[in-house]
Amino acid sequence: MKTPDIKWEELPFGYVPTDYNVRCTFKDGKWGEIEVSDSEYIPIHIAATCLHYGQESFEGLKAFRGKDGKVRVFRMEENARRFIRSAEGIKMEPMPEELFCEMVRKVVKLNERFIPPYGSGASLYIRPFEIGLSPRVGVKPADEYMVVMLVTPVGPYFKTGFKPCKVCLSREYDRVAPKGTGSIKIGGNYAASLVAGEKAHDLGYAVMLYMDPKEKKYLDECGAANFFGIRGNSYITPDSESILPSITNKSIRQLAEDMGMTVERRHVPYEELETFEEAGNCGTAAVISPIGEIFDLDNGRKFTYCPDGTPGPKSTMLYNKLRGIQLGEEPDTHGWCEIIEFND
Repeated sequence: MKTPDIKWEELPFGYVPTDYNVRCTFKDGKWGEIEVSDSEYIPIHIAATCLHYGQESFEGLKAFRGKDGKVRVFRMEENARRFIRSAEGIKMEPMPEELFCEMVRKVVKLNERFIPPYGSGASLYIRPFEIGLSPRVGVKPADEYMVVMLVTPVGPYFKTGFKPCKVCLSREYDRVAPKGTGSIKIGGNYAASLVAGEKAHDLGYAVMLYMDPKEKKYLDECGAANFFGIRGNSYITPDSESILPSITNKSIRQLAEDMGMTVERRHVPYEELETFEEAGNCGTAAVISPIGEIFDLDNGRKFTYCPDGTPGPKSTMLYNKLRGIQLGEEPDTHGWCEIIEFND
């Protein structure tokens, strides 16, 4: 097995071509066989519903090469269930959980040489997506769908890695509508965040923190990641029907409880920002990214965390525990990881 010419420690969070992707099509009322492809392109009809009416959803999960040399995929069953909810949310055919997991195992095995080595700080990112294929001019769901899974080795999502980043906040932008598609993972949510996200980057911030789209009173999420704050021994994270239910956040909440912390998942008013001792973003791509500063673009208020440039103790503890489980350094007491078996 030839090792790819990649500087693993220098990898950004971006696309790197790998050997294969896997595909499966829903046609004539049933899912077909899993197909292996070495092509980076998909032939689709110019009137396909994914192009005209946004019938597209996706997921993100990771495989890690552990301290013991074994390869672990983190919580793929949770991703399969969220993939189902997203499909149902925009009237696509849900892929059965077992088929989803079978595709994950297959695409990881096929691209074994692209799984970054232990200690590099990189991982193999797995991106499943589903698209509507049927040609439609009138607004109507497709009859045919395709699920594709691609993989790519990635480094940290935020350039700072596990170091405090700066975040800005504004009420000028909405990521999603109240009671809209915010709780499912579809491309349209991310397209709607691009303008605000680029403004944040232009101003020197890592990401835009959104307020709730209805009243602009409560913290929502950062578009690409969930938000959390820590005060005393409490882990506090927003709960809203316009927030994507992060699998990473769900895992961190469990770890916080395991460590004796109080977990609060509720509406978090803007005024509470000044009471937090630590704050951060979390998600599959971000893992945990501590926040050093939140700047309110609308009124000039600044909220500072990690004043010495060092991540807070609770965030560090949770990050190390989560990464330890993913890398086989810590006991996987909740059974979150599946070890992929490779043929010698």
